[in-house]
Amino acid sequence: MNKHIKKVAVIGSGIMGSGIACHFANIGVEVLLLDIVPRELNEKEKAKGLTLQDKAVRNRLVNDSLTMALKSKPSPIYHQKFAQRITTGNLEDDISRVGKVDWIIEVVVERLDIKKMVFENLDKHRTPGTLITSNTSGIPIKFMSEGRSDDFQKHFCGTHFFNPARYLKLFEIIPGPKTSTEVLNFLNGYGEKFLGKTSVVAKDTPAFIGNRIGIFSIQSLFHMVKEMGLTVEEVDKLTGPVIGRPKSATFRTVDVVGLDTLVHVANGIYENCKDDERLELFKLPDFIKTMMENKWLGSKTGAGFYKKVTDKNGKSEILTLDLGTLEYRSAKKASFATLELTKPIEQVVDRFKILVSGKDKAGEFYRKSFAALFAYVSHRIPEITDELYKIDDAMKAGFGWEHGPFQIWDAIGLEKGLELIKSEGLQVADWVTQLKTSGITSFYVVKEGATYYYDIPKKSMVKVPGQDAFILLDNIRKSKEVFKNSGVVVEDLGDGILNVEFQSKMNTIGGDVLAGLNKAIDLAEKEFQGLVVGNQAANFSVGANIGMIFMMAVEQEYDELSMAIKMFQDTMMRMRYSAIPTVAAPHGMTLGGGCELSLHADMVVAAAETYIGLVEFGVGVIPGGGGSKEFAVRAQDNFHKNGVELNIIREYFLTIGTAKVSTSAYEAYDLGILQHGKDIVVVNKDRQIATAKAHAKLMAEQGYTQPIKRKDIKVLGKQALGLFLVGTDSMEASHYISAHDKKIANKLAYVMTGGDLSEPTLVDEQYLLDLEREAFLSLCTEKKTLERIQHMLKTGKALRN
Repeated sequence: MNKHIKKVAVIGSGIMGSGIACHFANIGVEVLLLDIVPRELNEKEKAKGLTLQDKAVRNRLVNDSLTMALKSKPSPIYHQKFAQRITTGNLEDDISRVGKVDWIIEVVVERLDIKKMVFENLDKHRTPGTLITSNTSGIPIKFMSEGRSDDFQKHFCGTHFFNPARYLKLFEIIPGPKTSTEVLNFLNGYGEKFLGKTSVVAKDTPAFIGNRIGIFSIQSLFHMVKEMGLTVEEVDKLTGPVIGRPKSATFRTVDVVGLDTLVHVANGIYENCKDDERLELFKLPDFIKTMMENKWLGSKTGAGFYKKVTDKNGKSEILTLDLGTLEYRSAKKASFATLELTKPIEQVVDRFKILVSGKDKAGEFYRKSFAALFAYVSHRIPEITDELYKIDDAMKAGFGWEHGPFQIWDAIGLEKGLELIKSEGLQVADWVTQLKTSGITSFYVVKEGATYYYDIPKKSMVKVPGQDAFILLDNIRKSKEVFKNSGVVVEDLGDGILNVEFQSKMNTIGGDVLAGLNKAIDLAEKEFQGLVVGNQAANFSVGANIGMIFMMAVEQEYDELSMAIKMFQDTMMRMRYSAIPTVAAPHGMTLGGGCELSLHADMVVAAAETYIGLVEFGVGVIPGGGGSKEFAVRAQDNFHKNGVELNIIREYFLTIGTAKVSTSAYEAYDLGILQHGKDIVVVNKDRQIATAKAHAKLMAEQGYTQPIKRKDIKVLGKQALGLFLVGTDSMEASHYISAHDKKIANKLAYVMTGGDLSEPTLVDEQYLLDLEREAFLSLCTEKKTLERIQHMLKTGKALRN
């Protein structure tokens, strides 16, 4: 199917509809967002003398919904200007406009009768061949398309986005009885390539794949907590980051999503899946029924499993629901000996064997919960899907699990998983027994850098489809390793391109990482053609190792600290001035030194979800790895765009001085961190390394030449510095900044204006780097700076002093 999506219509502008509309706008698609016409005026409209015929009134619902979505946090849109790609209207005046779109997505209330009415109306105006899909989370697709035209049914299916549409990657595609194979294949590819999603084709069964398994997991846990006497805090401790799940774990997640939403899906499964062997688990426990009666639904009602209260002195406290008494109480700290054993283990996948072997309540919890999960998912094949990897994909992309059920089972071991299931009195599906009998010992294997899964009908390992567009570092790390130290692994990506993958905690940049970067550049210059710096952890890099800086400063090892800073600067300059092209691939948190590395690469291939900035002010210093220098350079490169040079350098100064961090890669262009015409953004993070490799290869093939070091950087000298100093004096006098903030700002101004120069002068980069290093070192001698660094190390938060 050779189809190009230039314009979509989204029908329904609620939280989900507006979110979907924003995400299509994110990727550059024109959007028509429609909703119903209000039936009566509100008080504001009456005061203005408006009538029900006025356009402002007729479009009020859709406009209010979109406005609310655009103001929400986290934002559904990569950049506020992208909202201009969305046109609003209503289902009476503007319904005919759907005839000019390429795809219509229905996102109205979850009632079959209403959906069928909407589809009947849309079918009158839709152009034959136009895709038409429903975002239903559970209504059978086959019922919705009944009675519609043949062309409608051929181009109709379910496309279930998870909320929020920008951030959750799962995109379930559910065929109807007459959906064409071409339509399914197109949507599967479009979801992955353009929307940045994990596309999963599911069968038309209640709750599809993600919610069927996800709600089972939560319901199973609801019943287990009473049986085991676990508290809310204990469950969230056990089901959060320690097992590769979001920080919100279980009960905080339910509070955010809304208990009523979970109950609605659970009831739907209970009513429509009478053959489910664990049907009774979908019945609501008494404490959930009480919470529903009391409207303790979570964040939307102000109380759920957690409740925020404020005392008469204005001090806030988050209370926890006691599941025994159903009364709110102060939070209790949860701790388990088994969890302590996993603290030294960095990789989540390596923790599971220890967790299920625990001798305490935590160990018992994991044995029970994993046994139930493993047995349940085994029986869902072939009911909800024929391929086991789709269940894992759905749970990772829709619920934020780092590992899917079958991947966890592999980590524990097939035999051990079967043992847990048997000990809980549960039965596994026959196909798992057959797998074991055949001598296969895992659900997945990696061969030649590709992942293979156990195909049940074929009874053999089959390559997971769609991998060819990706490079999975986990799959090639051992076989393609070229160099390794405690900070990095350097891998051969093929076609003459190396990759440097950070391995330090939170991917911080310390001595070993810098040594690894230099080694990688050495290797690339001698034997390869290009270098990518990228990883597939949660975050690219949170910056320099401030713990190391703190220790050197406390011990007053200033010579060693100066050498460490110079090594950082020199390494960044090697990224810029080497004989091979360098490409940085930032994603997630890319802060401080991680940002500086990106600034010095020949090109940046950023994931759309990149939160990047120079945040050193928060720990009492200026960027010392070339960031301050680079912003001075970039400011002068833009002097020609505006007659007032000081205003331009002031903007770059303020970006550092206010520690601005982009909320997406697109915002990083506004901050001067990414550059138009040089750097690019990819929506699907899974494609990032492969895309970065392709660009490094292209630059090499086009004849990359090592750049000449610059000596033409115009700095403005003492006159400009004086104006900055006046500004910081004024801000301190007005109590906008502290005395220490002023000191840091003055140091930054000194560097960016070129120091003690009596007039505007052309300097080279090393001159600015020397000023930068000197300023950084002087700030490290300040007591206030050390206090800030210590506070950051303890709390992870910046201190204003």
